[in-house]
Amino acid sequence: MNSNNNTRVYKMSFAGVYPHYIQKAEKKGRTKAEVDEIIFWLTGYDKETLQQHIDNKTDFETFFTQAPQINPNVSKIIGVICGYRVEEIEDQLIQKVRYLDKLIDELAKGKVIDKILRK
Repeated sequence: MNSNNNTRVYKMSFAGVYPHYIQKAEKKGRTKAEVDEIIFWLTGYDKETLQQHIDNKTDFETFFTQAPQINPNVSKIIGVICGYRVEEIEDQLIQKVRYLDKLIDELAKGKVIDKILRK
């Protein structure tokens, strides 16, 4: 992954991508509530703080930098997303974005929420 792409991702609006996460899940019979649950699990945000980031059109860099707590079980998220093994991505911010992509992907593929959240 080149650093030019990384910079572009850092500055992408989370609010701009969020509806795509929901759309991807809903197309496969999953819900916005499940998408939100994944985001809460990964970042430590709650409904109110997530909505603030959406309203403020926070970029991904700020979204993950301000996250109350990245879930300690993220190391259990492994596999390929967008052609990269998430566990091998060196840029920590990009890795967090790809963790989220991977979790949403698992949701859309019908995986049970408890398995997605590595419980």
